[in-house]
Amino acid sequence: MARKMDKVIITCAVTGGVHTPTMSDALPITPDEIARQSIDAAEAGASIIHLHARNPEDGRPTPDPEVFMQFLPRIKQATDSVINITTGGGLGMTVEERLAGPLKAEPEMCSLNMGSMNFALHPLAGKYKTWKHEWEKPFLEASEDFIFRNTFKDIRYILQHLGEGCGTRFEHECYDIGHLYNLAYFVDAGLIKPPFLVQSIFGILGGIGAEMENVMFMKQTADRLFGDDYVWSVLAAGRYQMPFITQAAMLGGNVRVGLEDSLNIGKGQLAESNAQQVRKIRTIIEELGLEVASPADARAESHLPRRVVYVRPTKPVDQPESL
Repeated sequence: MARKMDKVIITCAVTGGVHTPTMSDALPITPDEIARQSIDAAEAGASIIHLHARNPEDGRPTPDPEVFMQFLPRIKQATDSVINITTGGGLGMTVEERLAGPLKAEPEMCSLNMGSMNFALHPLAGKYKTWKHEWEKPFLEASEDFIFRNTFKDIRYILQHLGEGCGTRFEHECYDIGHLYNLAYFVDAGLIKPPFLVQSIFGILGGIGAEMENVMFMKQTADRLFGDDYVWSVLAAGRYQMPFITQAAMLGGNVRVGLEDSLNIGKGQLAESNAQQVRKIRTIIEELGLEVASPADARAESHLPRRVVYVRPTKPVDQPESL
């Protein structure tokens, strides 16, 4: 079974690359907004901050490392939280683009999607009549014919260049049962060393459904495959966020919140900030008689190499094929 923990790690995914500016005024777009909301989330109790970058002008997801470096050092200087940078990026980005920011910053942790999948956002395009920016609706509609590519070659490349090359550890994002078996393949191959963080994800169209039975199914499968070599965390999309992560905490797991995963704080109520979501799940955790993990606790559990955000010189490297 998953490693037994005395405290619950809260990860906060601050902005993501899924929701668009029209959907919520609270969604952080500019480097200033991302930095401020990240710092507030850390102060509210998030020990891991998961980060994407956006074009400051129109909010479009961007892989530009120069945009990342406008907020990463500020967050690191102001908090002790673990910096976790996406390697998923946004729809249509090449693997080379997705790794540009992480390779420059060499963070303690990065996300890593454990398999190719349909990642469908197109139903959201029909929910809004007007848009703040012209790119938003076509961006969402295009996902109907989009495969989020994460081949075995891509995963190995990321593990070697970021993991072995930079000492980065990973939040292994598993959107379906098969992703756990993909993860097991890389563990058996020696490219992933325990203890490793498994993020079980529910409610994305194209991944495993948001049903409570699936929480147990994912956990039991991970227990069989990994024993006590893994640290378990859960996130759920949209309205399923709080019920699912509450269940995870009760089962001894860790939790992820943030405006990347859900824009709401309650039924029909938009969240005012990422910190509001962190405060809500922290209250739930503490009322369950559990304790919230500090950044030091999170580093100890995941064997993270504590470091400052480092800017490495840009150098050409061979890249796998584009998405």
